[in-house]
Amino acid sequence: MANMCPRKNAWPKLVRKNRDSAVSIIEKENKNVNTIVLKDGMSVTKDFRCNRVWI
Repeated sequence: MANMCPRKNAWPKLVRKNRDSAVSIIEKENKNVNTIVLKDGMSVTKDFRCNRVWI
C-alpha cells in the first residue's frame, strides 16, 4: 500500500513508543495525515486511507 500514497504512511520504529511522541513525530513527518488516538477496546474500520493513522 505504500506506493499508493504520495507521502510517508508507515512508522514501524514508533511501535511501543510513547503515544504523544509518536503523534508528534507522525504529524511532523507527514502534515497530510490525521492521527487518531485509540482507547483500549475501540473498534476501527479496516479500510486503508492515506490521510489517517491509528495510534
